[in-house]
Amino acid sequence: MHTFIISGKKLLIAASSCLAAVLVAVGAGLLIAGKAAPTSAQPKKVPIYSVKTEEKKIALTFDAAWGNSDTDRLIEILKKHNAKATFFATGEWVDKYPDDVKRLAAAGHDIQNHSDKHPHVAKISAKDVIKDAKNCDDKIEALTGKRPTLYRAPYGEYSNEMLEALEKEGMQVIQWNVDSRDWKRPSVETMVSSVTKAVTPGSILLFHNDVPNTPAALDAILTQLDKNGYQYMLVSDLILKDNYTIDSNGVQSAKP
Repeated sequence: MHTFIISGKKLLIAASSCLAAVLVAVGAGLLIAGKAAPTSAQPKKVPIYSVKTEEKKIALTFDAAWGNSDTDRLIEILKKHNAKATFFATGEWVDKYPDDVKRLAAAGHDIQNHSDKHPHVAKISAKDVIKDAKNCDDKIEALTGKRPTLYRAPYGEYSNEMLEALEKEGMQVIQWNVDSRDWKRPSVETMVSSVTKAVTPGSILLFHNDVPNTPAALDAILTQLDKNGYQYMLVSDLILKDNYTIDSNGVQSAKP
């Protein structure tokens, strides 16, 4: 058996070396792909779901991505109730139905961006989201002379990266807080009851075009909301453009 004698100086050097190794390991743990790991979670951003207001003003919105079976009927119903609506259209829908886009715009309705090809934005990069959105913007602007400033993501998907990228492009992302669920094809009575009960000042309502029961339900819903004293605004007129906050529920409020 061999006996090793380590001097105090050598022991100090060894201990220092071990400490240095530990610090390097810890430091490595704080680096991810050459970037410092976040020290705290980034606050989650959310789109605009509704607007805080005491006035009985709401926004009617329609997602247009598939057919065009009821365009003229929707224009007729909205005119009957002196209502303007915002249509979030995909670029593909604009390509298929340019005359519908023109008729909606001529009737005073707003055509905004619902993406070009209706992708799952949660599965693509922010760069690709912007590229897709700009393609849709170009198509709408070519027909209406107005470039969209609002964006509604397909499937209601969003992320911090997507929101930040669109905001840099001057786009506000719009969701909804009253869902007709018309795409599930509920009865007219079911839609009328659920929507009218959920509406409050500042609400943004979601419908879809080219759905069988939507026109009849829309007429009945607006008849009831007329009696309740509501006014129908374009989303671009309802929301705030600056000096605002958005809480965790997506309620947009003016800064104090």
